[in-house]
Amino acid sequence: MRVKKEMPIEKQVEKLASCGLTNKEIAEALGYDDSTLKRKFENFLTKGKANLKQRLKRKQIEVALAGNVSMLIWLGKNYLGQADKIDENGDFEIIINRVDVKGEKREEKTVSSRQ
Repeated sequence: MRVKKEMPIEKQVEKLASCGLTNKEIAEALGYDDSTLKRKFENFLTKGKANLKQRLKRKQIEVALAGNVSMLIWLGKNYLGQADKIDENGDFEIIINRVDVKGEKREEKTVSSRQ
């Protein structure tokens, strides 16, 4: 990515963060130490990363609304609290086997809905 030399350093930091670069990558690109960059430009790093997240969410929604079923399901679960329905009326059986550290079976317990 090219950053114009005449662009203020704060805007360079924000732009690079909005492209998904890590703090370390931004620091290296601009000739700063990692901790110095974070201390001096934390607000611009935060703003750039927030911009990236907004663009990604916008694109995800765009893809979902264009008919991507997987993205529709993912967004439904994450934004709308939707979940896969679990049939709780069916029979089930859980078998718990306990084994000691030598691999020898110690006990077995069965829990069933048919009890």
